[in-house]
Amino acid sequence: MSRILTGIQSTGIPHIGNLLGVMLPTIKNSKTSLKEVFILIADFHSFTNIKSIKNIKNNTYKIAAAWLACGLKLDKAILYRQSDIPQITELFWFLNCFFPYQRLKLSHSFKSKNNINTGLFTYPILMAADILLFDSKIVFVGKDQLQHIEITRKIAKKINNKIKNLFLIPEAKIKKTSMAIPGIDGYKMSKSRKNTIDIFSSKEKIKTQIMKIHTSSNSTFSKKNLKNEIIYNIYKLLFNKKYFFLFEKKLMEDPSFGYEKAKRKLYKHILCFFSNERKKFNFYIKNIKIIDSILEKGAQKARKIAINTINKVRSVFNLKKKVF
Repeated sequence: MSRILTGIQSTGIPHIGNLLGVMLPTIKNSKTSLKEVFILIADFHSFTNIKSIKNIKNNTYKIAAAWLACGLKLDKAILYRQSDIPQITELFWFLNCFFPYQRLKLSHSFKSKNNINTGLFTYPILMAADILLFDSKIVFVGKDQLQHIEITRKIAKKINNKIKNLFLIPEAKIKKTSMAIPGIDGYKMSKSRKNTIDIFSSKEKIKTQIMKIHTSSNSTFSKKNLKNEIIYNIYKLLFNKKYFFLFEKKLMEDPSFGYEKAKRKLYKHILCFFSNERKKFNFYIKNIKIIDSILEKGAQKARKIAINTINKVRSVFNLKKKVF
């Protein structure tokens, strides 16, 4: 059976970019799709950032709590931790042997970073293992992950053509309206740039983040350059047409509605709009045992499929099948 898959690293609380770009589209799709939906908390991937190691366990809980708070239904999706599926790292080794070193050097996850370790260099291959192990047909990703999906496709095609038709060829799916969620500095929202708005953080932290949104040098909004304003674009992506229309009308018609008032309005609306999600998030964080139980049940379901796939791979490579 073909499946839908997506994943988020255990590097901290999900931000608005994560929600709009991957989480909410995946949850919406899980409610209507006939395909199985697999949601991976990528804690192994998080180890490429040595500074974050001590926080990975707690961050994993935060990621899980955010998925659950946003409305993920466990009868519609399987939520699991990457490190609970040993077959991922076994498949990772096989896939490593089918992708050229020189091509991997062109990966933007490698080229755009400093202090490179081998884990970061081979990050796209581990991601390929995450995807191919579960016969994932559709992969919800951010725009910055498209190259990794293409690497996954190339590896799968090479193995299928050279040895045996073993893997489904995955396709990336991106919500077009949220391909690049702007951060508070105007660049793509990213934890590494520290330009995020974290809706599950404290009210004080959210307010601080919003008040730091970059603005133009004008003292007030300019109708001519309105679409270049970061706060305008965040609002447009975040809220429904009714909310956005009222906000835009205020910007266009009220000369006294300057940057500070606009930021305070955004802060107020974020707290109101995500009020239920924030309450649910805090509930799960206070009840870690519930999250542990959910992740273990998800891992049990995921491992059944992973074992079947890895034994097919072992058979193709003339290796003894394993009993896990």
